[in-house]
Amino acid sequence: MGIDHRRESKHRSKAKKRLGSKNMYMRLLVKLFKFLVRRAGTSFHKAVLRRLMLSNVQRPPMSLSRLARLAKDKTKTLVVVSTITDDERMLDMPKMNVCALRFTLGARQRIEKAGGVAMTLDQLITRNPKGSNVHLVRAPHRREALTHFGRAPGLPGAHTRPYTNNRARSNEGPTRNRVK
Repeated sequence: MGIDHRRESKHRSKAKKRLGSKNMYMRLLVKLFKFLVRRAGTSFHKAVLRRLMLSNVQRPPMSLSRLARLAKDKTKTLVVVSTITDDERMLDMPKMNVCALRFTLGARQRIEKAGGVAMTLDQLITRNPKGSNVHLVRAPHRREALTHFGRAPGLPGAHTRPYTNNRARSNEGPTRNRVK
């Protein structure tokens, strides 16, 4: 006879419990947002904490041009839990308030030159502890490297791209159709 386990023990939470980064600033931000989730408990704090716990690959950078497209309401602060990068292709920069994990130097200068505010997450919490009147945005998660992740190329049901230099014909395929 085996032990009769409770059903809930098999369905554990998939959320990360601990931060993998050794960055002191990230650790302090996680500590701050854990406190805010416990005390204030707003959905904004929970979402930011969940995104802070993500790995670097899961937090792709966001360009200023994409931010400008998303900035519909000029009164709201755009919050991005990743890096903001400059986009030199964009000629006219609108005034917007942006809060992010970090900024590139060019991105910060362009936001401030347009009359906007570029602040970090801890500065946002000191100004607006409840996280009201903010718009939480996320960068697209499409990278070329992600096309290689998954089942090995050539296996049934695998839609991954092989690592090969030859784009004309893949050396990963069968030998019967190769040109000699």
